[in-house]
Amino acid sequence: MGELRALDYEHEGVLLKGELALPAGPGPHPAVLVMHDAHGLGDHVRRRALALADLGYAALATDMYGGGKLFTGQTEVGPFFLDLQENPQRLRGRVLAAFEALRARPEVDQARMGAIGFCFGGQCVLELARSGAAARGVVSFHGLLHTSLPARAGEVKAKVLVLTGGRDPYAPADAVAGLQRELTEAGVDWQLTVYGEGWHAFTDPNPEKASVPGVRYDPLIDKLSWAQATAFLDATLRD
Repeated sequence: MGELRALDYEHEGVLLKGELALPAGPGPHPAVLVMHDAHGLGDHVRRRALALADLGYAALATDMYGGGKLFTGQTEVGPFFLDLQENPQRLRGRVLAAFEALRARPEVDQARMGAIGFCFGGQCVLELARSGAAARGVVSFHGLLHTSLPARAGEVKAKVLVLTGGRDPYAPADAVAGLQRELTEAGVDWQLTVYGEGWHAFTDPNPEKASVPGVRYDPLIDKLSWAQATAFLDATLRD
């Protein structure tokens, strides 16, 4: 694998510290945002960004809280997470700030951009799609599916892939059904896979999260979902 380099950007006066992985060879390259879970920018999304760079994508591991923060406990992260949940326009604006920061890089092909996200990051990439941003495809891994700013008919440009777990208490069946209705009514090109034995955070092997209710890593679903996601990115960003 290659290396990550700092990419700073701002939103509402907050300094955000992303980390950029670039593929070998000259660009411009197709590009992918990699959105972190509720704890902040950690090794999970760094590894995914580097893996995408190995596949030929410019990949930005984003920072939704500022300062590149990573929290280990709910008490510490709570105020940052709740601020964005309670201010949906701020959440969406911060995702768009990352999208524009990546889009502005000279190594990036602006016509071939997408995003993937995990847990909270899955919610973030769905908000990117709902915003009407010029992304070709977004992938939500075990993401939060609710929104107070639903997709509007004719505005969503991105194709959407949702990968969720049948046992995920943070994305229950009614939320999955609600998302399907929302995307269908908005005319979105969407695909959804429910992994029957999947719990929340099924892609993240971090042992510190194993004690969180409803969270369970699954190596099989991790591999299956990554294969599906990379095939989707290949189909949407490499035509």
